[in-house]
Amino acid sequence: MAKIVDSADVSPEANIGEGTSVWHLAQVREDAQVGKQCIIGRGAYIGTGVKMGDNCKVQNYALVYEPAELEDGVFIGPAAVLTNDLYPRAINADGSLKSASDWEHVGVTLKKGSSVGARAVCVAPVTIGEWATIAAGAVVTKDVPNFALMAGVPARRIGWVGQSGVKLEQVEGTNRFKCPQTGNIFEQVSENELREVND
Repeated sequence: MAKIVDSADVSPEANIGEGTSVWHLAQVREDAQVGKQCIIGRGAYIGTGVKMGDNCKVQNYALVYEPAELEDGVFIGPAAVLTNDLYPRAINADGSLKSASDWEHVGVTLKKGSSVGARAVCVAPVTIGEWATIAAGAVVTKDVPNFALMAGVPARRIGWVGQSGVKLEQVEGTNRFKCPQTGNIFEQVSENELREVND
């Protein structure tokens, strides 16, 4: 059974998975699909029709706008934002107020195990690869490869991370990297592609 505190605003049309917690002042909109064992922190916003896998964490005051999709094990840090409008305007060119049908929704996709740091912004449409990490305060404007460590404005790759989230260390004289925490070995096969080595 999900745990939803009294001050949270969860639409009866949202689907909240078993064991998920929705904390104070969080809002989960209509048709949102939230998986099992997720945590939605204080003041977080989950937009209409957003899809979240199992074991995701959306920290305090993060904003996840539709049509974002989060695979299993995704982390969204405090006050991070996933946008949904390429050309944001309050009014049309003729001065009339924009309505819900006046713009095209575009989303952010976060692949399994990826993380977005505190106050980072992902400008839709972008895809964040599996196990990638976006540093706090970064602004992501392009797709991010699996295992990439991204920082800056605009975000650029400053290294690689493994499943533990720790920065990988290059094995001297090779195109291989090792996780100092797990010992797992990875191989860089191109400028923007890293693969885990299973031999």
